[in-house]
Amino acid sequence: MQTVYAELLEQLVAHDAQRAIGHSGGSFVLKKVKGQEYYYYQHTLPAGIVQTYVGRRSPTLDRVVQKFARGRTLAVAERQQTVRLCAVLRSGGALAIDAASARVLAALADAAVFRLGGVLVGTHAFIAIGNLLGVRWSAAGMRTDDIDIAGERALAIAVPNLAADVPRVLDSLEMGFFPVPGLSPLHPSTSFKVRGKALRVDLLTPQTGRRTTPIPIPRFRAAADPLPHLGYLIERPQPAAVVAASGILVNVPPPARFALHKLLVARARPATQQTKADKDLEQAARLIEVLEEDRPGDLALAWEALGARREARAMLSGLRALERRHPGAYRALRRELPRSR
Repeated sequence: MQTVYAELLEQLVAHDAQRAIGHSGGSFVLKKVKGQEYYYYQHTLPAGIVQTYVGRRSPTLDRVVQKFARGRTLAVAERQQTVRLCAVLRSGGALAIDAASARVLAALADAAVFRLGGVLVGTHAFIAIGNLLGVRWSAAGMRTDDIDIAGERALAIAVPNLAADVPRVLDSLEMGFFPVPGLSPLHPSTSFKVRGKALRVDLLTPQTGRRTTPIPIPRFRAAADPLPHLGYLIERPQPAAVVAASGILVNVPPPARFALHKLLVARARPATQQTKADKDLEQAARLIEVLEEDRPGDLALAWEALGARREARAMLSGLRALERRHPGAYRALRRELPRSR
C-alpha cells in the first residue's frame, strides 16, 4: 500500500506540473455568422453557461482546438488511472475523507490554492499525513467538518501573476457556502460555512506581532485569521495526496512539526474547547510514537527548529500534558530528545 500511495503522489505531482489546456473544464464551440465560422470557449458558472469569443476560425485556432482535444483525452486517461489507485488504497486500509470535504478540496486545488502556497492543516492534514507515513489511524476522532487552509500573507518566492479567488470557488460549488460574519462588522470574514450544515472552510495565517484582526491574503482574494505558532507549522510544507475520488494534491506540514505544534495549541485552547484540546494531544501522541519508530531523527530536527523561537517556552505546558495523558508517547519523545526537560 505504501508503494501504491507513492505512485499516486508521484502521478498527482506530475499531472500538476504538466497541466495542459485539456485540463480546463470548458470546451470550444463553433458558431456560424453570415457564412463565417467563429470559435467560442464555453464553460459553466453558477449563473449559467458562458461563451467567450475566441476568434474567427483559422488554421492556427484549429490547431489550438486539436491540442485541447488531445489534452482532454490524456487528462481523462490520467484521471482513470488515479481513480484506480485511490480505490486500491481504500481497499487496502488507507483513510479517505468524506465526499463533501473532498469536493471542496478538489475545487480549491483546481483553483491553484495549493500551488499558491496554501497548506492543509487540522484533522484533514492528519489523515493525509497518516497515509503519507503508511499508517492507518483508528477512526475515533477522525471525523471533522472543518477544512483549515493556512497560508503566509505573501509568498517568499516569485510566482506568475496568479490568484485563487477562494470565495468565488466556494460559491461556484453551489453547496450553500456563505461568509461567516466576524466579531466586528468592519472586519472581513475568514470563514465560510454551508447553510444548515456543519461543513466549514477556515482561512488561517501566521500571527505577526500582537495583531488579532483578519489579515488580507491578496492572492486568495480573502482574509485569514492570524494565529500564533502557525508560522512554525507551515514553514516547510510538503506535497501529499488526499485519498478521494481521483486523488487530490495538497500541501501538508512536516509530520514532526505537526506533532509538536499540536502540543503547543492543545494547551493554548480555552476550557470551552477541551474536546479539541484532547484531540490535539491524541494526534500528537500517535504521530510521536510512529515517528520515533519509523523516522528517527525527525522529531529532533523539528525540536531544533523550535528552539530558537518563542514557542519553545510555551511547549513546556504541552509536554506536561502529554506526560499525564499519554505517558508512552512522552517517553518516546524523551528518547528522541534526551536533553529536553
